Amino acid sequence: MAKLMLHGDLDHPAVLGVADLRGWPAHRAEVTFDCATNGPQHHVFEGPLLREVVADAGPAFDARRRKDRSRFLLAISGGDGHHTVLAWAELDADFGASPVLLATRMDGVDLDAAGSQLVVPSDRCGARYVSAVTHVWFGALTTPSPGT
Repeated sequence: MAKLMLHGDLDHPAVLGVADLRGWPAHRAEVTFDCATNGPQHHVFEGPLLREVVADAGPAFDARRRKDRSRFLLAISGGDGHHTVLAWAELDADFGASPVLLATRMDGVDLDAAGSQLVVPSDRCGARYVSAVTHVWFGALTTPSPGT
């Protein structure tokens, strides 16, 4: 059974399978994206919002300070070696509120064996869709030191 590691600047890092992700409220996204190699793709995904899964893991920011929250990033990796990066502000309800999913179902089929899929419904191109998610890293952008 495929699992993903949720780690980084979190109070409660975790290893989660698709069955674990079903513990959060499921959201549905009907998407069409244009794939450069296969043309337009039409799918229906279901699963929890990524922001809810990360929020339950206890992100290491002061939730009352918007500017503190806006410096955090997520790096997502898939079993096929595909990676992408999202800004927490894209997901945060006070900023972009994008309904990015960790899908547990695709077109009515459970993804237990394949692993969850990152779904960014607002993307016209499917490049930030990551299959078989293995890692979700959450951390802060830090200012480089002078001279580095």
